[in-house]
Formats: sequence, C-alpha cells, structure tokens
Amino acid sequence: MQSVIERIKAGALWDFHGGIHPPENKQQSSLSPVVQAGLPPELIIPVRQHAGLAGELLVKVGDKVKKGQPLTAFERGRFVPVHASSSGVISAIGQHTVAHPSGLSDLCITLIPDGEDAWCERQPQPDYWNLDRVSLLERIQGAGIAGLGGAVFPTHSKLDGHGQLTEILIINGLECEPYITTDDRLMQEYADEILEGIRVLKHLLKPKLCLIGIEDNKPAAAKALRQQISEEDILVREVPTKYPSGGAKQTIELLTGRQVPKGGRAVDIGIMVLNVATVFAIKRAIVDGEPLIERIVTLTGDAFKQPGNAWVRLGTPVRWLLGRFDLQPEPGQRVIMGGPMMGFTLPHAMVPVVKATNCLLAPTRAELPPPEPEQSCIRCSACADACPATLLPQELYWYSRAKEYDKAEQLNLFDCIECGACAWVCPSQIPLVQYYKIAKDDIREAREEAEKAERARLRFEAKQARFERDKAAREARHAEAAAQRRQAMTAATGEDPVAAALARLKAKQEATPGEGAPDNAAMAAAREARKQEALARRAAKAAELEASAPMTEPAPSQESDPKKAAIAAALARAKAKKAAQAAGDQGADDSAAAPIASSQAPSEPVTGSAAELDPKKAAIAAAIARAKAKKAAQAAGDQIADDSAAVPITSSLAPSEPIAESAPEVDPKKAAIAAAIARAKAKKAAQTAGDQGADDSTAAPIASSQAPSEPIAESDPELDPKKAAIAAAIARAKAKKAAQAAGDQGADDSTAVPIVSSQAPSESIAESSPEVDPKKAAIAAAPIASSQAPSEPIAESAPEVDPKKAAIAAAVAKAKAKKAAEAKEAPAAQPCAETAPGAETSAPEFDPKKAAIAAAVAKAKARKAALAGATTDNETVSPADSKRDT
Repeated sequence: MQSVIERIKAGALWDFHGGIHPPENKQQSSLSPVVQAGLPPELIIPVRQHAGLAGELLVKVGDKVKKGQPLTAFERGRFVPVHASSSGVISAIGQHTVAHPSGLSDLCITLIPDGEDAWCERQPQPDYWNLDRVSLLERIQGAGIAGLGGAVFPTHSKLDGHGQLTEILIINGLECEPYITTDDRLMQEYADEILEGIRVLKHLLKPKLCLIGIEDNKPAAAKALRQQISEEDILVREVPTKYPSGGAKQTIELLTGRQVPKGGRAVDIGIMVLNVATVFAIKRAIVDGEPLIERIVTLTGDAFKQPGNAWVRLGTPVRWLLGRFDLQPEPGQRVIMGGPMMGFTLPHAMVPVVKATNCLLAPTRAELPPPEPEQSCIRCSACADACPATLLPQELYWYSRAKEYDKAEQLNLFDCIECGACAWVCPSQIPLVQYYKIAKDDIREAREEAEKAERARLRFEAKQARFERDKAAREARHAEAAAQRRQAMTAATGEDPVAAALARLKAKQEATPGEGAPDNAAMAAAREARKQEALARRAAKAAELEASAPMTEPAPSQESDPKKAAIAAALARAKAKKAAQAAGDQGADDSAAAPIASSQAPSEPVTGSAAELDPKKAAIAAAIARAKAKKAAQAAGDQIADDSAAVPITSSLAPSEPIAESAPEVDPKKAAIAAAIARAKAKKAAQTAGDQGADDSTAAPIASSQAPSEPIAESDPELDPKKAAIAAAIARAKAKKAAQAAGDQGADDSTAVPIVSSQAPSESIAESSPEVDPKKAAIAAAPIASSQAPSEPIAESAPEVDPKKAAIAAAVAKAKAKKAAEAKEAPAAQPCAETAPGAETSAPEFDPKKAAIAAAVAKAKARKAALAGATTDNETVSPADSKRDT
C-alpha cells in the first residue's frame, strides 16, 4: 500500500475497463448558484429512506413537532431515523407512494408546517476531536445520515469498518451522470464545509492519505477545493471524464489502480469511499448539530423554464417543486428522478423528495426520446466492451430472461453496478439493466425465504431441545421427590416401604398359589351347556318337521323301499333342474316345439311332430311355454319348506318306480301371479309372431303328429324339443287350472288343451335342467295329473285337490319327460298319437294367432281369479290317478 500511496502522490492515474461518453448536458444547471426551494404547504416524510429497516414511530397524529425533531427511533444496526423537515403538526400517518422504481407505497408521515420553522434543541460539537469514535458514530447515526450518492447505505455502519484499518480515504466528487450538477455546485459554494467534514473523518478513521476525485469537466469545483486545503495528506485529483467513473469500484481503480475483489467491499483492501454530499452532511451533524433534513437537488431539462439547483426539504412533494421552478409540461411529460442513465420515471408527481433524490429531470421528447421497442440480440458484444465491471452482459441477459439464476450468479451478476452502459450501446434497444434488476430481486427474495426457513428450523430445534431439557428436569425432580418420600417413610417406620410391599406381595402369592391365574372353568362349562342346549333345540325342531311331513304324504307302496324312493326323488329334482335350465337358456327363434299326444300303446314313446308343423312357430310356442313354466316355478317355489323330505310314490302303471316329493296345496293368489306371468309371456309371443287381433277366439288344441318316425327340428344341441313341448303343455295346463280354481265359469269360447300321460309301466324320471330348484320344479309339475283316458280333457272341474295326488301328478309329468328323452334315442319308434276327443288324428298346422288367442283367454281368467280371491285350488285328475291315490 505504501508504494501505491507514493505513486498517487507522484500524480499517477489509472483507468478502468469499458465506459462510455454520453452527452453531458450539465451546462443547463451548473452555471447558476444554489437557491432555496422554500417551504411547501405539506411535507410527506417516508419513515424508511435508507437501505435497511425502518425505526419505530415516535409520534402520532395530532402531535406538534419542531424542525429537526426525530420522528422514528433508532437502535444498533442498520437503523437510520428520519426527522421533521420543519415545525408543524402531524396530520396523518399512512401508506403513500414513495420514490422507488416499483411505484409501490410505504409508510409515510404527513406534516403540515406551521410556518415558524422553529428548530428543536440542537447539540453542536465544534471540538469534535474531543469525542471518541463511538460518540462520533452515534451522532452520525442519530442525524439520519445515509449515503447521498445514490446507494443510501447507513453511513455509521460503513464507517464502523469492523475494526479494519482505512489507509486511503477517497471523497467522490466525480459526478459522472449526465445532467446532474449537485456535487459540482456543492463543491463550488461549500468547499470550506466539505473540508471540515473531511477533517472529522480523518479524526474518526485516521487514514494515511485522503484523495478528492473530480472529473476534468468541473474545473471550478477543483479550484475551490484546492483553495481550502492546507494539509499535505489531502490531495485533489482530476480524472478524464468518462461514464461511469463515479462508481465506487471505478473511482478506486482510477485513483489507486487497485480493484475490489468480486463479492468484496472497498474496506477489505483498506480504502473508504464517501460522496462529497455525505461528507457535507457529516460536518453539519457533528459540528452544527443539525440532522439531515434537506439536500441539494438538480432540476433540469428543457421542460423547465428556470433549470438549476436548489436546497429542498426532505418530504417536499415533487408536484409542488415542479411548479415552483416553472415546469412547462408537454403532453405525456415524463419526470425522471435521477439521471438519464440510472434514474427512473416517477408514476405520478405526488411522490416526495427523499435522501436519495439528487436530480429531477423533465426532458422533452426531442431532448430524450422514449425507448424504442426491444429487438433480438445480434451478439455484437458491444455491451461486453462497454461494461466497466468486465462482465458478460449478453450471457447475463440470456440467463436472467430464462430465470436460470444459478448460472447468472456464476457469472457474477451481483457485481453489476447497474450503470446502464450496456443498454446505452445496445443496437437492439434491449433494456438489459431491467432484466438484471429483476433477477437480483428474485434471488434476494429466494434467499430471504431460505433464511426464514432456516431460522424457523433452528427455532423448532431449540424448542424441541428445551422440551427435552424440561422433561428431563421434571423427571429428575419427580425421582428426587420420590427418593425423599421413601427416605422419610423409612425413617418413620424403620423399614423400606418398597421392600416391605414386595415382601407382602410375595407372601400372599406363596399363601394362595392357585390364585395366580384366573379360573375360567365355570365360564367354559356354562358356554358348553348353552351350546348343547342350542343343538338339542335344533334337533327337536328337525324332528318335528320330519314328524309332520308323513302326515301329508301318501303311504309308500309295499313293493317300494323308502330309502330308494328318497334317492330317486333327489335324482328327479336334480334332473328337473337341469332340464328347466337347458330349456330356459334357448332363444325363441332357434327352438322347436312338439305337440303332446296321448299314447294308446303302453310302450310307445312320444317321439315326433307332424310333418306339416312350421318349426319357427313351434319354437315360438316352446319359448312361451318355457318362460311360463319358469315364472310359475319361481312363484310357487317361495312357499316350499327347505327341509321337506322326499316321498315314495307308486303309480298304478309303474308300481316299483320312485316318484318325486309331493307339493303343498296351491295358493290361489300364487296361481293368479302365475297366470299374470303367463299373460305377459303370451303377449310377448303374440307380438313376436305378428299377431294383430282376435279377442275372443278359442285356443286350438295341439294334437300329436301322424309321422311317428320323424324327428323334431332342433336349434340347440342341448335342447330336446320334446322336453320343451312337455314344459309348454305343463305351463298352459297350470295357467288354466289356476283360472278354474278361482271359479271362473264365464269363458265359453275356449277349449282346454288335453295333456295325456304315457302308459309305459317301467319308465323312469326324465332328465331336466341343472340349475332349476327341484322343489320349485315339483310345484310347477304338481297341478298336472296323468290321465288314463285319452279322450278325457283336463278342463273339467274337480273336487279339492289332495297334495298327495298333486305329487303323483308331478311324478307322472317327470315320467313323461323321461319317456320323451328315450323315444328320441330309439331309432325305430312305433307311432302313437291318439288324440283327445274333438281333435283330429293329424294335427293341423300350428297357428301363432291361435296361441295368442289362448293367451288372451288365460289373461281374462287369471284376472277373474285374482278378483275372486279363492282360497282353495281345484284341480282335475283322471280316474286312474284317483285309483292310484289309494
């Protein structure tokens, strides 16, 4: 450093990288002396006018204050108070727009001057050399002094230096920004006070050398300062005019040749830089005891009628100041706070003057045209050539625009001094500095959030540690208290209470060894007794059901074995279920129906259909019959007891054949429901077949075929058309029987369909669908009685049906199904087809319209049966069946 000082004293000067030479435009305001702006009718004083936190308010609305009275408090740290710029009354405290590029609001104090401009009590200290370092720093802080060169950093914090030695003190009077002349006029008119402020700083910092830097375009200011200098360690250095030579880092490099390290400060290399206006404010604060309540402001631009410099009170509204100096605004007039390179346009004119306000520029459009639209970067590198901080502005631009802030920080974004030289030389008119400012603000905000999160984490961890300590201390206190109580009891009784309690427990356990574990034998015995009682009740109930079943069943034949009969009944139920499922799964369009005829030959099966029968019509009739049978079985199956037993039934024609279980007495309401289901299915069949009319025709009986050896057409390999025909006949007979049971005698236009059973004595029960409930199938088959007289119709009325006879009829129906299945398997079946009376030997071709007519008749009868509400079910049985019942 000594060699540097020697070279400086020898007159050496250095230069910095880049820089530009914009038009200076300083002659408009630098030629006239500084004037007093006057006292405005209202002062708007922001509580925070520095780079730091605002102090606590010391006044409230309605308070009377004196000129220079502190309005906010200050503490140790970066707190700087604000003072009343004049005496008066506090009229308001609230948010107001402040001088900031964002145009946002901040807390402000509104002061109405009383016109007296009376000072508060001041404490001047002309013999400042008698004050120590701490006292001087407190006075500087209490006077509210911050950097007046534009950064407004708290001066007392900057001068503290944290114990670092300042070897060179630089007073920055370069003032490189175009249009601004505040420092020039201050040095010309107040050179003596500036020198007095330098002496105060020399007493505070004790530097080896003091330099006053001035650009060579201010010769009058340099001359005035030299005339006031009497010390050899205070030197005035004039440097070539180049923007931005007034930056702190550029000033240091110009005057000393040294560079501030990246991310560091000037004090790190033993150099302190202060603005001349700040030095003047320090002199006023220490020597005169006056706080910072006013400053020189340059009012310039072609829109001003009288440009110049003026002493302006802090808090003075810009609107009042512009009118005071005869602003001649044009449409869309801009007012810039600061210079054209680093200033910003005010959002409106009611913004107050603050400590950082050094210029109010009101240019015309011709003088300072508005910025042109931004264009794409052409990578000309002009910005990098002009950058005084030796950065890469174009790279910073890309990363800032893309918000890749980590890469921007790696390129030393925060070393940018925001001088605007890069934007000034950019041929694409890109506002580079604006991108950098936004990126810096975003990074600072992210850092603040991270710091808050870290502080919150530390607080949480400290809280948890405190809880753990409190818990440990509480447990220790409890343990200590327990130990004290134990000692006290031991002293009182002569023995340890804990040991005595353990001994008593051990003795008790030894005295009653069986009481260690609970005895649950009684509870287990009671539970077992309840279980056995429940089993006994269940067995008694089953016995009652079994005892009541034989009362309604016929006695078994002497030639039949009851066990075999029960097994046969179970098989019959399974086969009936299988047959019903197979018949119910087939469509109406692919099934064939077969007429049911009575057989005269005992060994002849029901095998074929007439050669003239249409297979499609037969399929329709079979589908209708299947649906009726299924619905009737479901309706009747709800009344079947789950624990009924199979009953062996012997037929007169087959004495050794086991028969299925009997069905209970048919409920007329159930029969009415079955008839309604048959009605719906018949209506559907009529619609499918294209039936359009016939309300009261009689149903044509379906006769057996005369072609004994012709098989029935099949549409599904699993469906036997003979079985389908049997199911259809059963469903029709059941519907008619239900209607007759209701006592319907008014239907004279319909004939019953005769159903004749086979006389084969050794036939077994046929197979049926696998998914139909056998009990429900039994009920569906119960109303059908087997007939020995081929010419006797079922339509006749009979006395009340015995459930035993109904069971026999069900067995006969199942035997017929089995017989039909065997007939299909026999290749050479004998013809059998004796028809009922009134039916022809050869059945006419099946007519779907007649089937629809029969369905309509069944509907009418079912409706009458439902209305009559008969309580008994009358069923027609053949004389042969009556004989077999005995």
